[in-house]
Amino acid sequence: MEIVDVLIIGAGPIGLNCALEAHKNNLSYLIIEKGTIVNSLYNYPLYMRFFSTAEKLEIDEIPFISTAPKPGRQEALEYYQGIARQKNININLYEKVLKVTKNSDVFEVETSKSIYSAKNVIISTGFYDIPNLMNIPGENLSKVKHYYTEPYPYAKQKIVVVGSSNSSVDAALETYRKGAEVTMIIRHSEISKNVKYWVKPDIENRIAEESIKAHFNAELIEIKEDSVIFKDENGKINEIENDFVLAMTGYIPDIDFLRNSGIELQGDCLNPVYHSETMETNVKNLYLAGVVCGGKDTHLWFIENSRIHAGMIIKNILQNN
Repeated sequence: MEIVDVLIIGAGPIGLNCALEAHKNNLSYLIIEKGTIVNSLYNYPLYMRFFSTAEKLEIDEIPFISTAPKPGRQEALEYYQGIARQKNININLYEKVLKVTKNSDVFEVETSKSIYSAKNVIISTGFYDIPNLMNIPGENLSKVKHYYTEPYPYAKQKIVVVGSSNSSVDAALETYRKGAEVTMIIRHSEISKNVKYWVKPDIENRIAEESIKAHFNAELIEIKEDSVIFKDENGKINEIENDFVLAMTGYIPDIDFLRNSGIELQGDCLNPVYHSETMETNVKNLYLAGVVCGGKDTHLWFIENSRIHAGMIIKNILQNN
């Protein structure tokens, strides 16, 4: 069985960057991805626009040409998937990694289709696959959506949006403008300060004029077929009619996969242990790259500040050879 120098789990922007860096340094590599190329971006809302400018999303010094100051989802898909085509990056798609085991100096990587051997493994799986559940009665009903793509299914419907992050605000505004009756249930006392600066005044004005209802310092406590129950800031229990719940409560990495790979996790956010200059974990030759490095704290790493991980990792691999 062939032993590759580097096996990369995840074909997001940072995984692609790791592959490009490995190729430039004459290392054999393979990316294994459970979905399509940049699968997380593909599953973003259709009209999502990045906070960052195009140049901050570039990898391998390949220009990202955008017609708008802030590129959108489709432009990003064209950019990253275009790189994968042009560079003929070695990727196995729609193949899920099940287990990573180290035997002596070689990793055995078991997937849904095969078993691979590698001298080094890079986990670059992001965090968009597992919703951060509310763990309340009724959350398993089909009317509850943890992923939002577009507003059209919610026209003329009574919608509850949970949260006040960018995804929550986008969902609330877009569904409202397509005729939904929108109520936001927000744990905090205000809209998140991290909401895109050009969107924040819009949602605050819609709330002020009561076009969108918002309950701050509130908590959703039960979801029923035709209604939801929440506790308001005064502790009063309220029940309102409801057709759909958009639970924009965030996402978390596959913590069990990290733990089962032998990576130590620390603190309340289960931050994985790694060396900040090499990205190597407590397991020798097993590396982390991208947003997965933050554990449950998914606001630490983004494309723009984790692009450097590829160079750090490949440099360390070369030094260890």
